[in-house]
Amino acid sequence: MTSHRFHHPVFCTIVPPHLLDKLARADDPALAGPARRTLVADAAQRTRRRLTTVVGAPAVAPPPEAAADEPRRSIHDADHGRDLPGRKVRGEGEAPGQDATVNRAYNGLGATFDLFLKAYARNSIDGNGLPLVATVHYDESYGNAFWDGEQMVFGDGDGEIFLDFTLPVDVIGHELAHGVTQYTANLTYFGQPGALNESVSDVFGSLIKQYTLDQTATEADWLIGAGLLAERVSGVALRSMKAPGTAYDDDVLGKDPQPATMDEYVRTGRDNGGVHINSGIPNHAFYLLATELGGRAWERAGQIWYDVLTGGELQVDASFAEFARLTVAAADTRYGEGEEQEALRKAWSQVGVPLAVAG
Repeated sequence: MTSHRFHHPVFCTIVPPHLLDKLARADDPALAGPARRTLVADAAQRTRRRLTTVVGAPAVAPPPEAAADEPRRSIHDADHGRDLPGRKVRGEGEAPGQDATVNRAYNGLGATFDLFLKAYARNSIDGNGLPLVATVHYDESYGNAFWDGEQMVFGDGDGEIFLDFTLPVDVIGHELAHGVTQYTANLTYFGQPGALNESVSDVFGSLIKQYTLDQTATEADWLIGAGLLAERVSGVALRSMKAPGTAYDDDVLGKDPQPATMDEYVRTGRDNGGVHINSGIPNHAFYLLATELGGRAWERAGQIWYDVLTGGELQVDASFAEFARLTVAAADTRYGEGEEQEALRKAWSQVGVPLAVAG
């Protein structure tokens, strides 16, 4: 594996900037205030991430040894401040406490660890037993959750638009999957590779939810962040893999801008070239593949995506077409000629992504 895999991590949030920008311009100060505060906090974290890239991350003491099949979780409470990781409130193996948010974060980290270990024989995010650290109650009315390259952070939401960010297990899985991408393909966070980076997190976030609920591909709702939006919002989730562009249609948030096919591909300089928007296209391709194959989506469909992510051939600047070609190659390697390849070709064709020629 070449050295280009080891670029420093980026700051990845579950709520895209275009949604927060829209909220920040709302007439109602109860909506605009928390959104502006969230944008300021996110900007500060991005600056911190860039500075860490320049000066290097602080040295961290090695964690105590644990069995390869056990997670090493620690949950911290920021007490509505921004200092990370904050006050430690629960460690690995400790009994649940009174704070439901702490318990959900602990369980969500465990569910993510379990899927990667049991489905793909991957020991934690880095494949080498990386301790899983999360901070809850970050800032005041913070409307986001993020992976900062080292740990997970969850806001409580404003109660008006967003509820507690630990509520949907796929949000937890999504952000931790950014860590898996960071330690494997390290896809550049801009344009099509950035949209693939986001899509991979949506895919594994959804698979973690399905694994936890023991759902088949046809039983799953394929929504990202269901249960996160407050009652006043006209919407069901942040994104839909089954029907991109339909997750919400709200007076304040506007309409879900995700395209399902290349015909509606959005060209924009915002949101790192639309990484949270155009991710709808590979998301929909995965949904089509998983439902065509049937059964548990983390098995064959998820295995193909995992093989591409970890196979060493996926370039940091890969296009949708290059990623699509690698999925077909990975299916051939693992399953040979058969229904997996046929379903892949059909799925990518339906979303308008051609299979790139190797070269």
